[in-house]
Amino acid sequence: MKSLLLGILFIVVVGIGGLVYRNAVEHPSQPIACPMDAQVCPDGTSVSRTGNSCTFPSCAPPNVSFTDVGISFAVPTGFATTELSDDSSVAAYEMQNASSTETSSIIIRRYAIVASTPTPEGVGAPTRSVGAALATIQQTAIGGASGLPVSTTSFTSTVLGNHRFTVVSLERFEGVVDMAYYLARGDDVLRFDSIDRGVMNWTDTNLNVASLPAHTALVKLLSTLQGQ
Repeated sequence: MKSLLLGILFIVVVGIGGLVYRNAVEHPSQPIACPMDAQVCPDGTSVSRTGNSCTFPSCAPPNVSFTDVGISFAVPTGFATTELSDDSSVAAYEMQNASSTETSSIIIRRYAIVASTPTPEGVGAPTRSVGAALATIQQTAIGGASGLPVSTTSFTSTVLGNHRFTVVSLERFEGVVDMAYYLARGDDVLRFDSIDRGVMNWTDTNLNVASLPAHTALVKLLSTLQGQ
């Protein structure tokens, strides 16, 4: 009886194996068909889904992505990565000016927004507001020459790409022109600095800051900015 059961089991196993083999020969694995949608990179190029998981590959340089910050953008032509300047810095880029020994810089910083005070009744969790974001900007917009906060009356606003920025002139001193573009988000504020050095006419009240190399490059970078 035991031998009969073993024989039957052997026949069943062989039969199943034969069916699996035949199915594999007659119906080989088909390639995975990924969705045809594409992801647009900051510089305007696009990438399609690939691989068994049909995920989007990373965008090629000059595109860069900072997943921990939730932003991506295209690095302007001529700028290369350089050392971070302080603990708040997320990224820093530098370009050697062709007409002088000076450099132009772009620095990206991130500041946390401090939660506002809860209501007197203590209802709900502390909230973050536009006022808290503005306070963070005021606290970090320090004049390079004076070391004092820049007056809010000099703040302006502009839209670049899909984002609205608060624009602050931080420094115009001894040939250095530093412009900061602030982006307020839910829990933090991002600050993008363009620092031009060796500006001969930095004292000129009619100086066209928009024509300076670092400032021009930063505007292009912010126009490609993706993320909230």
